[in-house]
Amino acid sequence: MTDFLDLAGIFVFAVSGCVVAVRNRLDLVGLVALGTVTGLAGGIARDVLIGDTPPIALRKWEWMVIPIAAAVIVVAMPKLVARLDYPVLVFDAAGLGLFATVGASRAITASVSVPGAVFIGALSAIGGGLLRDVLAGEVPQIFAPHSRLYAIPATIGALIVVLANELDLKSSAVQIVAIATTFTVRMLALKFDWRAPIPGS
Repeated sequence: MTDFLDLAGIFVFAVSGCVVAVRNRLDLVGLVALGTVTGLAGGIARDVLIGDTPPIALRKWEWMVIPIAAAVIVVAMPKLVARLDYPVLVFDAAGLGLFATVGASRAITASVSVPGAVFIGALSAIGGGLLRDVLAGEVPQIFAPHSRLYAIPATIGALIVVLANELDLKSSAVQIVAIATTFTVRMLALKFDWRAPIPGS
């Protein structure tokens, strides 16, 4: 189940990267590169932190093929992607939930502490999107002054997985709840303009 969620997370993040590439009028090489970096960066950072090296994305060919497949879909169906409301943000929110859940789950398997597992889950979730925005010349969502909640939904998702594990609740249902919660909080933040408080304001 965790491997499936990992691949799904790579796919949706890669799509978000490819859509940003299209929006910035990058060529085909740039599109594939941005999609690949966005899809794989968070997972690679996660694996390095938990000592699972070389990272799984470099050991298994499927992990490398998924971003390319995402690029092909975006190139082949640009009108479909364009019709989605906030396409980058929607795919990004899905990626947040998937990677926060997988990151926390893999950290738990590696016997990382409770705070460490939450941190790794959140970091793996925001890593791909952060690098995508930097490479595209945009202010990363996590740092943008106009950004709605980003790291917080990812942290909530990771926390659900970690706390459930501490309560000995280890099932696919917990992962689904964590993914759905992260996605929902992020999308609600976008809809209702929820933002983290600014010190001194």
